[in-house]
Amino acid sequence: MSIYVQTEDFDLSTELAKLRADKPAIGAVVSFVGVVRDMNEGMDVHAMELEHYPGMTEKALEDIVQQAHQRWTLQDCLVIHRVGPLQPLDQIVLVAVASAHRGEAFSACEFIMDYLKTQAPFWKKEQTPEGARWVDAREHDDKALSKWGVASSNSAGKDEDVS
Repeated sequence: MSIYVQTEDFDLSTELAKLRADKPAIGAVVSFVGVVRDMNEGMDVHAMELEHYPGMTEKALEDIVQQAHQRWTLQDCLVIHRVGPLQPLDQIVLVAVASAHRGEAFSACEFIMDYLKTQAPFWKKEQTPEGARWVDAREHDDKALSKWGVASSNSAGKDEDVS
């Protein structure tokens, strides 16, 4: 399990190669990359900034990945989440899951991402033509998490926009 919260961008190919290295039992790797959109809720987005609580955020991400390991038989997981100022088309998050079989990898990757959207302590502020605005949690993210039998804390501002 590898968890990184960083300002720097990441290279998908490099990260997936590291995840797979020296693990012959891997039969599937599923990954999700979230990017900054230039529009949200019908409004242009010129930039956004992600804030977090160092230490607390990494612990929350570790807990999420550990829950995935408890639900599915996984070989490895990687979560990279960026913070700081970002522009449209910048990568925000990478979730990659390796397992012996694709079904477990797909399910675990989706679970981790659904959990990140509602439970991870990140706060997003978007820059729009009308000024800066904080983005609140969304009901459809809570519903996505509920399919895993997990209730969302649905805290305001706890969302990053990567659908």
